[in-house]
Amino acid sequence: MSNIFSFPPFFEKFVRKLKELKFKIPVRFLRKALPYIFILPFFGYIMLTWIAPVIITIVLSFTKTQWTITRMEFSGLENYFRIFTRDIFVFSALRVTVLYVSSVLMINAFFSLLLAILVTYFVRNESVAAAIRLAWLIPRITPAVIYALLWRWFIDPRIGLLNKMLSMFNLPAPHDWLLTAPYSQILMIVVNGYVGASFGMIIYSAAITSIPRELFYAASIDGASDLQVIRHIIVPLLKWPIFFVTVWQTLSLISSYEHILALWAGGAGVARAAGVEVWALYAYSRAFYSAEYGYGAALSVFLVIIGLVFIVIFFKIFGFERMMQPSKVEV
Repeated sequence: MSNIFSFPPFFEKFVRKLKELKFKIPVRFLRKALPYIFILPFFGYIMLTWIAPVIITIVLSFTKTQWTITRMEFSGLENYFRIFTRDIFVFSALRVTVLYVSSVLMINAFFSLLLAILVTYFVRNESVAAAIRLAWLIPRITPAVIYALLWRWFIDPRIGLLNKMLSMFNLPAPHDWLLTAPYSQILMIVVNGYVGASFGMIIYSAAITSIPRELFYAASIDGASDLQVIRHIIVPLLKWPIFFVTVWQTLSLISSYEHILALWAGGAGVARAAGVEVWALYAYSRAFYSAEYGYGAALSVFLVIIGLVFIVIFFKIFGFERMMQPSKVEV
């Protein structure tokens, strides 16, 4: 019986050369080591870009490091006690973060599902469907600074289109969208939701396209309505894509702040005055505006812990253990 896993020709040639040179490393050992050699660069990349920064951040969170990281003073849990005992801005940042994550997640994970169903099931004209996808993909490929500048032009009270459009329908419009709450918070949700919806739309569209057409034909013959097809065929078969998008977007939103920082240019103080300073932005401002690297690291570690808690919750909700069980169907 031939081996299912075949090695590339260059490896076989390399092994023959070793045999000719009477190299002492066993060929069996080389065959086992080859996959690990191939994935070694990937693990090195993960170590340098993710694991090492996490370790450095955790170490910094237990130190009193200010203005320069060359002068570290071990302070134990002082930074963590400070978060909930002496920092008056923490609970405001936590409240804004809850509003931000929950609201934008509804757009990124669930409104994007409606978009995907629209462009893959209801819209029959592929040109129209492609135009809709492009309209939602443009913010994703646009640099954050350019995207923020476009929004600042759109909401400008003097030359922007938003207030003029609202006045046409006799709707209230603030003089300053950036600093007037709750309009500033609505702007924060819309700006970040417009960017994030494209990711879920792509994942869901690919999943819906992969559903066998025979299921839709059978449902049509049985007299099922479009709503019944969506409820009983599309949504149940998209359980794991919904799980993936929900988890990914939740973790991304918890740690994201770049569009808020770009739109409310002027530092974290402006975002705080507008009521849009999320936890990640607050940690960033403490570390790089106030130069309190140790305290900023403690705030970031707390954010990581919250992310891990969300992962466990989502695994329980979606039944991740059932997905990881081997198939009981023998082929």
